[in-house]
Amino acid sequence: MQSTTYDAIIIGGGPGGSSAATFLARAGRRALVLEKEHFPRFHIGESLLPYNRRLFADMGVLDKLEAAGFVRKFGAQFHLGNGSKATKFVFREGRFTREPEAMQVERAHFDELLLRHAEESGADVREGWTVGSFVSDTDGVAIEAKNGSGETHKFRGRFLIDASGRGNMTGNQEGLREIHPRLKKLAVFGHFSGVQVDEGPKAGDTIIVRLEDKWFWLIPLNRDKVSVGCVLDKEEFAVAREDAGKLFHRLVQSSAVMRERMSASKLLMPIQTTTDFSYRNRRFVGQRLLRVGDAAGFMDPIFSAGVYLAMYSGRLAATAVAESLGANDDGRLRLEAYERRVVDAMKFYWEMVENFHTTPFMEVFLEPRHRFSLPAAVNAVLAGELEGRWSMRWRMRLFFTIVKLQRRWPLVPRIAFAL
Repeated sequence: MQSTTYDAIIIGGGPGGSSAATFLARAGRRALVLEKEHFPRFHIGESLLPYNRRLFADMGVLDKLEAAGFVRKFGAQFHLGNGSKATKFVFREGRFTREPEAMQVERAHFDELLLRHAEESGADVREGWTVGSFVSDTDGVAIEAKNGSGETHKFRGRFLIDASGRGNMTGNQEGLREIHPRLKKLAVFGHFSGVQVDEGPKAGDTIIVRLEDKWFWLIPLNRDKVSVGCVLDKEEFAVAREDAGKLFHRLVQSSAVMRERMSASKLLMPIQTTTDFSYRNRRFVGQRLLRVGDAAGFMDPIFSAGVYLAMYSGRLAATAVAESLGANDDGRLRLEAYERRVVDAMKFYWEMVENFHTTPFMEVFLEPRHRFSLPAAVNAVLAGELEGRWSMRWRMRLFFTIVKLQRRWPLVPRIAFAL
């Protein structure tokens, strides 16, 4: 057994944990990262947002990421599954968007690069460690964790940052997880070669294909590898009682757009499934505890916000911890302010996700009208503009008002999902 004191203990070495560790280490604070897996490891969630670049630059890791040769992403496309309608967003054309491009990444490489950068910045990174429990008091937090050999060790820190992802370690321990009542989803996905993507600057676009009650993603990862997945209701998956591969093929065949793009494709890995769409914890903070990224909440990944929200909240958490350490207090007021900012950021995307699954939203979304610069405001949200100047926010409120009116009156043409 051993007892070690850190300024902050971070559970999880994904993008949220790595970001928090890097910012703390670069501020001269002693941070311990306990990651249960050994990197590199496979993960989905491969599409980033333009505003990730600002975080990368501030972490000092942007040059490494650019040198890694990840696919450049300049926009996103949304199609109806029958091919009757589509709309495309180009980030540089957004009036309120201050970052013109993003990246598509293979998470095994990307996550390892971020974790190694945190280590090089001065964080104590340990892989193969499973955190079992935690307790907090007025002076700090104590955790127990097992290493790869099954030996239990105790660690003590001034603060605890939970970046355990959908494992939701502290939230589950405290019984805080709340599943969204209408978004009980599951994803079926794989990596493919031979998928039809666009030429030129659009070759790196994320492509979303919307069917009546499900949606597909296509994310180019390199010149001949594309991540393709379908998000559907968990109940539909359970009732189908099909092998995941057969189900995926059947779902592809149900869409004219997907049939065309997948006609020459070859599967590069077994079809996989993942669940836990969508939830949030009732509280994002506790006594000397902050939850970041998916350990705060996870939403249906239509708009690719997962990695950005993890890193955004990871930075805010690191700032709150560093300032509290500097003031030599328990950080209660700073943690409350952290929670308000993260809740506010997540609300933007929760509202988009909840509306995306309704027909009136798709009717308005696929029929952009440039009066009042509403498409530019939507473009900014899709790019990751979370600080939300009023000029953008009132436009988003107007956009959602139009969606509500569309439910009763056809302000734009109705759409049909049938082939």
